Amino acid sequence: MTRVPGQWPVPEPADLEADDPQGAAHLALVAAQARFHVVLGSVRADLEEQPSPMAVLGAARRWKDAITAMADEVAAALKKAG
Repeated sequence: MTRVPGQWPVPEPADLEADDPQGAAHLALVAAQARFHVVLGSVRADLEEQPSPMAVLGAARRWKDAITAMADEVAAALKKAG
């Protein structure tokens, strides 16, 4: 099968993780950064939906408390696991 440069879809995409360990590490870093920014964008969207400055501060406190509670749970689970 002859493929024209730029043809889409690519019949067999390159597997970066298998070919290049540095590429796999880069993909993992990019995935972590993307997850962080998606979550942070969700938090910002929630804050921007609040009707007043006081409501924004209250929502921020709820987010902070929820994140802190999750961190405590995960830390306790990791400590228990050993």
